[in-house]
Amino acid sequence: MSRPVLELEGVHTSYGPIRALKGVSLRVDEGEIVALIGANGAGKTTTLMTVSQVLHPAAGSVRLRGEELVGLPPHRVVEKGVSHVPEGRRIFPRLTVGENLEMGAFLVRDPGVVAERRERVFAQFPVLREREGQLGGTLSGGEQQMLAIGRALMLEPAILLLDEPSLGLAPLVVARIFEVVKGLRSKGTTVLLVEQNANMALRVADRAYVLETGTVTCEGTGKALREDPRIQEAYLGE
Repeated sequence: MSRPVLELEGVHTSYGPIRALKGVSLRVDEGEIVALIGANGAGKTTTLMTVSQVLHPAAGSVRLRGEELVGLPPHRVVEKGVSHVPEGRRIFPRLTVGENLEMGAFLVRDPGVVAERRERVFAQFPVLREREGQLGGTLSGGEQQMLAIGRALMLEPAILLLDEPSLGLAPLVVARIFEVVKGLRSKGTTVLLVEQNANMALRVADRAYVLETGTVTCEGTGKALREDPRIQEAYLGE
């Protein structure tokens, strides 16, 4: 049986007087891709920001391999092994591709380890090797998304948080990005995926949770949710 990498239990998170998460509980097991789907404003991004401790919950527990994260500053959460690819990619546009990747390994002191990890990223994303000396801001949207993921992988994280990786990309590029996400599983990377494109998310996810106004209302395998008439009507346009 797979052990849990990430566990949220009874998490409540607020923006001032507005409660965004209302008792969210979920888990992500070793080597899984778990998707969070739901309408805009359901609390998906807030969940990732709570895991990263960019937002501190008012109540509940967030555990990484059994260790409590609640109350830690965000940089300590990164040190523990949480890599967060935020919505909108947030690469450094005035740094080269190579420099962006080095920023992802800022906790690594051994230059040999950094070089080894960079080679692994280039093997996974050959286009980044071709663009190594190019400024990040001059890349296409899809290339920037690959760079954002590659930068996060330089940490060799316990879990990768992906927020809306298909946002603003053309359909053909979206398909390529989801092939990348599927490929992460084959490399043994554990992923918590937030994605507005519910159909694509459920196709790559081992399991998924549905969030509605800050509450988990449904969970199951990606296949089961994709075939659920309620999910099809509400999120898949079928």
